[in-house]
Amino acid sequence: MEQSMGKRTGPLADVTIIDCTMALAGPYGTALLADLGANVVKVEPPGGDNFRPLPPTLPDYANVGSGKTAGVDYGAAFASVNRNKRGISLDFKDPADRETLLQLCEQADAVVENMRAGVMDKLGLGYEVIKTRNPRIVYAAVRGFGDPRTGASPYAQWPCYDMVAQSMGGLVHLTGPAGDSGYPSGVSVGDIYPGTLMALGLVSALHHARSSGEGQFVDVAMYDAMLALTGVSLSGFGHGAAAAGAQGRHSRTLLPFGLYPASDGRVAICAPGPNHWPKLCEVIERPDLINDERARNTFVRVKNGEYVITEISAWTASRSKQEIMAQLGGVVPCGPVNDAEDIFADPHLSAREMLARYNPPGDNPQATIVGSAIKFSQTPSGVYRSPPTLGQHQDEVLAEFGISPRRGRG
Repeated sequence: MEQSMGKRTGPLADVTIIDCTMALAGPYGTALLADLGANVVKVEPPGGDNFRPLPPTLPDYANVGSGKTAGVDYGAAFASVNRNKRGISLDFKDPADRETLLQLCEQADAVVENMRAGVMDKLGLGYEVIKTRNPRIVYAAVRGFGDPRTGASPYAQWPCYDMVAQSMGGLVHLTGPAGDSGYPSGVSVGDIYPGTLMALGLVSALHHARSSGEGQFVDVAMYDAMLALTGVSLSGFGHGAAAAGAQGRHSRTLLPFGLYPASDGRVAICAPGPNHWPKLCEVIERPDLINDERARNTFVRVKNGEYVITEISAWTASRSKQEIMAQLGGVVPCGPVNDAEDIFADPHLSAREMLARYNPPGDNPQATIVGSAIKFSQTPSGVYRSPPTLGQHQDEVLAEFGISPRRGRG
């Protein structure tokens, strides 16, 4: 049984979105919109979103199409980006199901997909077709290299994944040990950031549509999004400087502004300004550094980086993360390098309702996903509905839209 943990009370509660996205980039963006209260209907093919079976999975689990009976057909990754959505299943190769999607779009504010350029057009479900049924609709797409409608790319037909977007957009080159050729981020930034920009673009286009009565096509390329993310770091090259390489554990332009060793891990310490630097020096019992010619301001500290980093590290290395935070917390900007266990135990996250617990269907224990980081004083957002099993809300959604369900489906 689905657990409903509340109501759609966010500021987008009057918005209906038909979500035809799969994997991570598109679903992440529509999850943000669902967190904000939008009525998001997730439309999946008969075999389900290919993100459903990604591990880890719960005890009472069976993959879609396995023939096994189970309470839940998704793992943690799917759950994290499909909370707050209702789910139906349609086969876009079936004319009747294509017509069902068009009828859904007639009554919706927006439709979102993240297929390769031209796929939905070949199915007869492209923007031009849908807008004839609903001229006010916002059609949003996340693709690897964008859509020809907003700018033809020589890579438009290339497939793309997070790792490719991170690499081409410059993030990999800028990440990792100084002097190295780069590392990918430990999270799928090449999916998550494009999905975030898509959500912003969709809401912006929706604002225009409601004032003008005119919908439009919104397009976010994963490559473009990663370029936007790395833009500040690339700006130096655009102003005639040499191309920057991997940064390592410390900033190139500010110091201290990086990671320092603790006896049980690392801590971030950022005290580059004239207010925080003296306070740091006092805490680490090195007041002599305040006016030291090698360390008196952030610019000379950067020039003498090895010396300054060594002096600070001598103090941090003999203390645990907890001991360091006990002395520096609230004095200068600092924080421990947390793993998942540390994060789940942090009282900040309870106070901010950032860890949302829900009851998965079937014989499964309660599970936890990350909640909404966008908070409102008058229209609360957050997790209010469990992720859907495949086709879970078929009859409910179709009836709500005045569409007769096909027997034997859903």
